[in-house]
Amino acid sequence: MACQVMIVDDQTVPRQLFERIISLSDRYEVALSLDTAKVAYAWCAKKEVDLILMDVVMNDGYSGLEAAARIKASFPKVKIIIVTSMPDAVFLRRAREIGVDSFWYKEAQAAPMLEVMDRTMAGERVWPDGPPVTRLGFALSTEFTERELEVLRRLAEGYTDREIAEQMCLGVTTIRYHVTNLMNKTGMSSRTELAVSAVRSGITIPGIR
Repeated sequence: MACQVMIVDDQTVPRQLFERIISLSDRYEVALSLDTAKVAYAWCAKKEVDLILMDVVMNDGYSGLEAAARIKASFPKVKIIIVTSMPDAVFLRRAREIGVDSFWYKEAQAAPMLEVMDRTMAGERVWPDGPPVTRLGFALSTEFTERELEVLRRLAEGYTDREIAEQMCLGVTTIRYHVTNLMNKTGMSSRTELAVSAVRSGITIPGIR
């Protein structure tokens, strides 16, 4: 019997691509194809699902990571592969914490999707070494420290230096030092430009931790 696959991706082209890949294999069958993660959990309770290809960032604001966490808690035998084009390193960390089985980047994959599916269903955990390298202004994502990325994330979420300092249990002067370093590295002329560019690049996605 073919493995039953649920596809969860709000973008039409990737969703159709996954459907096409699955249709060409006699080992898999599309059980369901959804454009939101909001109802993925409910469908797992109604329909037989062996494997889920789950995007992270959805247009309706619902996180694929949140859906994956709920599904893994109630249906631990269901395999989940996170598929995303966003290089935010937090996605990798959260996926590991949740217990997701594998992780695949859409634009920078090291292995074909079907191969990752086969290895995952065989019990292997397929993970990239790290997020894809992307550029923010003059700097590459690999040039930022973890602390700088955390400050950048909170800056992109609209918090002030004082609020960021309180959240991170650091001094305001320290936060300002990191913001200055970020602006110097990227060549950005303002905090707003830095925050907006960070979100557009995918280095940080507000609201997902």
